[in-house]
Amino acid sequence: LAGLLALARRFPMLMAEQKARQWVPLLGPRMPRDLHGQTATIVGWGPIGQTLGRWLQSLGLQVIAVRQRVDTAQGTIDGVQMVSFEQLPSVWPRTDWLILACPLTHTTRQLVDAQALASLPAGAHLINVARGEVVDQEALVLALQNGQLGGAFLDVFAHEPLPIDSPLWDMPQVMITPHAAGHSDGNENRVAQMFLDNLRRWVSDQPLRNLVC
Repeated sequence: LAGLLALARRFPMLMAEQKARQWVPLLGPRMPRDLHGQTATIVGWGPIGQTLGRWLQSLGLQVIAVRQRVDTAQGTIDGVQMVSFEQLPSVWPRTDWLILACPLTHTTRQLVDAQALASLPAGAHLINVARGEVVDQEALVLALQNGQLGGAFLDVFAHEPLPIDSPLWDMPQVMITPHAAGHSDGNENRVAQMFLDNLRRWVSDQPLRNLVC
């Protein structure tokens, strides 16, 4: 599994080579880095972020979780460093994988701007399954074009559908999906059950789950 995830960053390039029927071994500078010991910063520490954190830890990555409040034990996972949004400037330089799984709020809008992207280690990767407006898309394009970012896996965009003239379509280090990361044949039933569970909690005056703070 770790090997497959390490290859994920090369996937767009490998697909292009497959289409061209090219056999180019992943050796030398093309060889994927070991995931073990890399650092993943997850922005958004709800159920999705926490699940991702556990998976990444199992693959040997160091995990940093970014959340609104760090003075609570809710969602705490052993070995995960909790930081606030105000502490992010100190976190960017350590982030090999930046994973966005947060809601769009006043705090997160344009959170990943040109300065943040420039602060990431050269060759870092971005995964966005949050909202497109969390990222400055023009700055993202420039960071990919100049090699500051090694790749991006994007499910959401500031304007959807992504315009056909967007340079992101033609970048071999970018994987684009049509706002579909949360879709499966069981997702609708899970959402309904979450609503009914919270409705029961509200009627009985119990704390609600999955609140956005």
